[in-house]
Amino acid sequence: MPRRAVPSSAETSVIRGASVEGSREGSVIPGPEAKGSREGSVIKAKKGGWIKKAIKKPGSLRRSLKIKKGKKIPAKKLAKAAKAKGKLGKRARLAQTLKKMRKK
Repeated sequence: MPRRAVPSSAETSVIRGASVEGSREGSVIPGPEAKGSREGSVIKAKKGGWIKKAIKKPGSLRRSLKIKKGKKIPAKKLAKAAKAKGKLGKRARLAQTLKKMRKK
């Protein structure tokens, strides 16, 4: 079966059978096809916005750690909170992740 060229873009993902020359993104992906798709079809990737959706209650981590507004959360306190279970742990782990993403 001949390969078809698919335009390379950050917004597209290539499913089995399609190819883009000079791009790893367009490599032929072995294995079973995605459910409900045709070989060589291109699907749109979801756009960002996950951070906005993840932060449902801004400031709640700070309040639960009893740190005054405007002060930074100490790294040791954040690390200890990240080991906790439940909402506090989830919020602290997300804060650590976002801290890594921050441009310095």
